[in-house]
Order: sequence, then C-alpha cells, then structure tokens
Amino acid sequence: MRAIVQDRYGSADVLELRDVEDPLMGAEDVLVRVHAAGCGPDVWHLMTGLPYFVRLIPTFYKMRAGVRGSDVSGVVEAVGARVSGFRAGDEVMGEARGSFAELAVARPHQLAVKPARLSFEQAAAVPVSGVTALQALRDVAKLRAGQRVLIIGAAGGVGTFAVQIARALEAEVSGVCSTSKLELVRSIGAHEVIDYTLEDFTDGARQWDVIVDTAGRRSVGALARALTKGGTLAIVGGEGGGKWTGGFFRQILRAPILSLFTGKRLRPVTSKVKSDDLQALAELIEAGTVTPVVGRTYPLIEAPEAVRYLAQGHTRGKVVISVLPSS
Repeated sequence: MRAIVQDRYGSADVLELRDVEDPLMGAEDVLVRVHAAGCGPDVWHLMTGLPYFVRLIPTFYKMRAGVRGSDVSGVVEAVGARVSGFRAGDEVMGEARGSFAELAVARPHQLAVKPARLSFEQAAAVPVSGVTALQALRDVAKLRAGQRVLIIGAAGGVGTFAVQIARALEAEVSGVCSTSKLELVRSIGAHEVIDYTLEDFTDGARQWDVIVDTAGRRSVGALARALTKGGTLAIVGGEGGGKWTGGFFRQILRAPILSLFTGKRLRPVTSKVKSDDLQALAELIEAGTVTPVVGRTYPLIEAPEAVRYLAQGHTRGKVVISVLPSS
C-alpha cells in the first residue's frame, strides 16, 4: 500500500510517500480502507519530535518512525475475530494508527459509524478535534446552559467545533480570531466575534464563565483575569516554553498552581478519542447542529505540504488529507 512515512525527526522534508507492507491486524482490531485523514498538531509534534522533552516518553519515542496520521474516515475492510459492532463495508470515522495510508488499523472503541450527511473528508475532521472540543466544554469546563463562554482560536480545528458545541449546550458564545476569519466564526454560530488584533480581551474589563484556549499565546494569569469568580479555563495544547518544554509547564504546572490563589479553575485538557463521544458528535452532526469545517484538502502525495501549511498557524477549520477522494 502507499503511505506517508518518516524515519527520523525533522521538518516536513522527512515525510515521504512510499510503498509499504499492509498493516497487521489482530483479533481485536478493525482494518479500515482510508478515504481521508485529518492533519493536526499531533502529526507535527511526532514529525519534529518537539518539544524535546517528549522524546523521553517511551510511547512517543516508539512512534518516532512509521506511518503518520491518526484521524481517519473510511470503509471497514475487515474485522478481527473478537470484534463486534462493526463489519466489512461499514463507513466509519475515528482514530487509527497510521492514517496517512491506504489502509490503517483501529480499535473498535475508537470508532463510530460515519454520519451519512458528511463526506469522508468532513468526517476525517471530526475525531481528534471534535472530541477535544466536546471534552473541554462538557467534562473539563462542565459548561451549562446560559453561561458565557469565550473560545480563543475559534476559527481553528478545535475552535470551530467548540463554537458549535457550546451553542448546542445553549451557552452564550464569544469567538476570538483574526480579522480575516471573523465572518467564518460568525457563520458557525458565535453570538459575538472578537478580533484579537484590535481588542485586548484579557484586560479584565469583561469576564466569561468559561474560556477554552486553543491558541496558547497568552499567559494563564492574563486569561484568569478574564474569568468570573469560580470560572474555568480549559487549556487545549499551547505554545511557549521554546523547543525544550513547549507549553507543557504552562498547562501542567503553572495553571494548577495559579488556581490555588485565584479561586478560578485553570485546567489542562487531556483528550482521548472514544466511541461514545464520537457517537455524541455524530448525533449533533446528523441533527444539523454541528458541521465540520474543512479548510484545505490535500492529496496523499502532498501531505508534507499540508503539514507545512498547518505549521504556519493560520488554518481555517481542519486540514485534511484525501487518500481516496470522494466521487
């Protein structure tokens, strides 16, 4: 099969399209014929091995070489002897090992049936970004109807889902983005859009009950000023800290410590793709409440270019790799 493979850490130049052996499927696995694969920050981190400290994590180190990609949508090719709930021919979406390839192996608890109203490219945008947004709002922030929520990075892969899910939870949604993306964020349901190039929304003049930060460019102290007493900051990813630690200490160390002194909940979001949450998203999608936003689509051979574009940090919605283009 054809796949995008890397043998070493580096820039997008380390990604190569090759003919490789089909993946081995176990008794508890599902083999998926990949139609499309999402391209997110997880791909970039594995490709570059940044920040450096993550190379010390055994599971990360073991994945340094191999086929890239984890978001997947496609058609079930075969199922293992111990798998129930899926069969050959099912259209699915979820998380799989090495989805930048014609075939990928997934576990059934990380798959769900693809919503009929979505193309495979749209479905590939859902798993990691959609589940992250859902878990940030529902599980970390415990968002309730009527609360005011601020989504920072509202035009990105996670942000576009967060805006729509917050609306579905009947919150009052403010979305933060750049000037060129204001209309996009407004079109997906934000009650208010804030241009971060023109307004300092962390000066304390206004406050929100929940903030979901997908950009990571402001300190947790500044974001805490924009929270109401008892409010929650849900930190999704993050920058800063340079090549050695990235945003790790901002999320794992500084935020919890600051929580002790502010009376506000500052929490990292550690998401995990699960079939129950994929199904919850599928129901919102089938109801027309949530629609994935696909910014750019690249053919498999151009996956390195897709990662280069992603690294620029100016994406609209999700970047998707089209492996078997929809007809």
